[in-house]
Amino acid sequence: MAKISKRMVDATEAGAADVFLWDTDLKGFGLKVMPSGRKAYVVQYRTGGREARSKRFTIGTHGSPWTPDEARAEAKRLLQMASKGEDPMLVERRRRTEAVSLEFESYVTLFVDLYLKPNWKASWNDGKRVLELHIVPHWKGHALPTITRRDISAALDKLADRPAMARLTFATLRKLFRWAVERGDLPVSPMAEMSGPATVAARDRVLSDEELAAVWQGADALGRPFGPMVRLLIATGARREEAAALDWAEIDMGNRLWTLPASRAKNDTAHSIPLNDLAMATLSALSPKRRGLVFSTNGKTAPSGFSKAKARLDVEALEQLRKRAADREEKHVDKILLPPFRLHDLRRTLATGLQRLGVRFEVTEAVLNHVSGAKSGVAGVYQRHHWSDEKRLAIDSWGHHVSTTIMGGPNAFNVVSLYGRQLA
Repeated sequence: MAKISKRMVDATEAGAADVFLWDTDLKGFGLKVMPSGRKAYVVQYRTGGREARSKRFTIGTHGSPWTPDEARAEAKRLLQMASKGEDPMLVERRRRTEAVSLEFESYVTLFVDLYLKPNWKASWNDGKRVLELHIVPHWKGHALPTITRRDISAALDKLADRPAMARLTFATLRKLFRWAVERGDLPVSPMAEMSGPATVAARDRVLSDEELAAVWQGADALGRPFGPMVRLLIATGARREEAAALDWAEIDMGNRLWTLPASRAKNDTAHSIPLNDLAMATLSALSPKRRGLVFSTNGKTAPSGFSKAKARLDVEALEQLRKRAADREEKHVDKILLPPFRLHDLRRTLATGLQRLGVRFEVTEAVLNHVSGAKSGVAGVYQRHHWSDEKRLAIDSWGHHVSTTIMGGPNAFNVVSLYGRQLA
């Protein structure tokens, strides 16, 4: 017998039963070749003296990362552990048990129940949602102790186009890891001394009617899934994530209604969204099967790649903005610019538009599924009216206004409240 080398491992063939090769340099270290041809490095040891029964521990299968040298170094470590009375097999079992209990997805549930709900009473659900939407999908199957600062940076980089969301995600993750340290589940937080995203200035961007028309027309060049999705955002004021994961089961085409379940709503409150002519036309132009996710590219998951789609939308919308100006025979159309905007600004634009149309503030809040101001506090307890009829009138009026704006008719930029007329 000789020192186990790669050449020896490769040359050893499987037999009818397990074949063992034992290393001459390190007693207890060996190679096990199974009848199937699988080759694994093992270490044989005793704890408790010569009278104790020997045990055999499998280090790992031959191949990356287990080369003969790597496996020999690990065997040496395990044998030193055994010489001190520690059983490598029991230590490994304990490690695996702890890894299961510290599996990240399960740990998030624990963190939400034991920390966020009692301590972030007004915003615990926001913390829960950012973890479930933007972190858990990337770290499924990972144990908490294995997550590194590089992993965290990579997750936050995906939110670079949404600085407010990145900041909230950073704050929630930092608290989770600090809590884990306080409980003794981690020795140190991987986010220690890690700088957070810059403070985000309050957003007040509202698109003009002309800009909104250009974005609507520019969306056509994006094709599916992003073009129709952008148009649905304009027509309904829904949140981007709500539209991206829209399922045909939530749509009632006959009653012109989108019912957003509480499980997908930001505030955990089910929300009914009336569908105006623009929204109906957008949805009607999609799949005739009308099953599964509306905007999925593979039929299973919501679309991704919003940053690239938004960059294309900016280019197409600017082109449409200049084209519309040229059609009106304006001068210097090449100098026209489209100030930066985000998809969430379309939601603010709808809210502002409804106010210009004379829609009551409470109705605007109901359209947006907001729980603030008129719907919070004492008013929220006693005010149970859901504004269903008023919401439909408001959304229909908004759709008519946007349609007129897109068509560029004589009253395209003079807001006329159809909402008020319909209520009269």
